[in-house]
Amino acid sequence: MTEYYVGLMSGTSMDGIDAVVASFENNAVQLHATCSQAYPSDLRQALLSAIRLPLTAPLDVDGELHERVGQCFRDAALQVIKDSGVDRSSIRAIGSHGQTLRHQPAADPPFSLQVADADLIAAATGVTTVANFRQADIKAGGQGAPLVPPFHEWLFHSKEQDRVVINIGGIANITVLPASNADVSGFDTGPGNGLMDVWTQQHLGTAFDVDGAWAAGGSRLDGLLKLMLCDPYFALPPPKSTGFEYFNPNWLARFDLQHFAPQDVQTTLCELTARTIVDAVRQHASRTQQVFVCGGGIRNKTLMKRLCALLGNCTVQSTAAAGLEPGWVEAAAFAWLAMRTMDGDSGNLPSVTGASHKVVLGDIHSP
Repeated sequence: MTEYYVGLMSGTSMDGIDAVVASFENNAVQLHATCSQAYPSDLRQALLSAIRLPLTAPLDVDGELHERVGQCFRDAALQVIKDSGVDRSSIRAIGSHGQTLRHQPAADPPFSLQVADADLIAAATGVTTVANFRQADIKAGGQGAPLVPPFHEWLFHSKEQDRVVINIGGIANITVLPASNADVSGFDTGPGNGLMDVWTQQHLGTAFDVDGAWAAGGSRLDGLLKLMLCDPYFALPPPKSTGFEYFNPNWLARFDLQHFAPQDVQTTLCELTARTIVDAVRQHASRTQQVFVCGGGIRNKTLMKRLCALLGNCTVQSTAAAGLEPGWVEAAAFAWLAMRTMDGDSGNLPSVTGASHKVVLGDIHSP
């Protein structure tokens, strides 16, 4: 009998929730339904404010966001289950990543904070809900991120070719999949779409640069790019992870950008994302032959063109070529991680996060 799982994911772009109903058999994913639901504009602004100015957000705000985001995750789960036609009794678990408000793996003590009330989701759907995935890895000495590489290994590993999976959300990360039995590695490379989205919102009033068209029409500012590339995060050895609490409007404000044409800055930010991803691949996966790309960044044609040019002899393809549409990889990953949790299996890779050992991830919330 087929077991079904729901995956719910909202990343650092904070644009809304991706939801899937999935099953996992014979090292393949079958998606039975998918949906994306945008956050209400006022909620998105409240989330962005909470991240940009965390010291000014009272506890009441965090509590309200926990409930409001939980309601949105609940609604996404109910919708995708309805769209799938799958009886809820056949759904073993929901994996809910929640919305990250703060990720501080280098703090003392380290922590990562996600909001979205999992009890609310479980009660409304009648389905066991797994959430709070990052904490067990952090308690084992890890970064708590990225958590998707084990799923990448399960789905995309090849014994014939060294592969890299590039996920481009608000933050970009890579998963290095050696063809040999060497350990899988992976880490956040730095900004993905996030800084470009911020700049586009400030100067065009749109949520993002559609197709990367604005970036395509500008000129790269090599001096500015060189200064940005000097940020110490890029030189840190893995394991490492980051988020919008670091690469945000305050980070951009360091560079006195009012002296430059806004479109040229956008072109430079696009190049920054491409260059830091490719530098990471060259340094940590120099024998890579095949690259698969997922996440919202794949829709940025200018960014993809630069990645293909900088990666040279590598074959660069969407993850669709390997069996899973790029927009649904992360949501499917959290459905898969929920399955691992329910089976009592570990969900982290110490070679990625730096944890001292493998651990079962997530808290289980019964309906």
